[in-house]
Amino acid sequence: MNNATSRTSHRTEIIGEALPRLIEGENFVNDFLARPVNASDRDWVKSFVRSHWGSEIIVAKGRVIRAAELDGFAVFKGKNPVGLVTYRIEGRDCEIVTIDSTAQGEGIGTALIDAVKEEAKAKGCRRLGLITTNDNLSALGFYQKRGFRLIALYPNAIEASRKLKPQIPMKAANGIPIRDELELELELSG
Repeated sequence: MNNATSRTSHRTEIIGEALPRLIEGENFVNDFLARPVNASDRDWVKSFVRSHWGSEIIVAKGRVIRAAELDGFAVFKGKNPVGLVTYRIEGRDCEIVTIDSTAQGEGIGTALIDAVKEEAKAKGCRRLGLITTNDNLSALGFYQKRGFRLIALYPNAIEASRKLKPQIPMKAANGIPIRDELELELELSG
């Protein structure tokens, strides 16, 4: 294998119903392991969610969700968690509730989305959806590069969300007022 190939192809093992697969990634520099979250992970999952979301609860479309109680996948480097996605399946829809990594550009987020996508397909889901906010420009780009499409805008939805979760700031770190929810989806095929 030449250096160019070794920089862009790394084996990711996904334990569970999603099968091991080779992921072609941009800027992959390290091997990592993605695996389903299990009961023994719940304490660090709560802490990880709290550190990235300011609370253990998530609010989307007027619903309070306890992300640490959901199914999920985690990416590890060695024994340290560096990425986490939580999701829920309702009927033929799979919704990503949270997705976070400690480093950008290493393929962690892509591996997490791929793991959920494979699990959703295995469970017979037809779509993979998620909610983000208007200020999260990097996430909007990230999702669209991976095939997600913007399907709905919920103007001023965050005003109602703040009543359920007062920790939601008025402005993001980038200075953009946090006001609206945006819904994205990826259609899944067999």
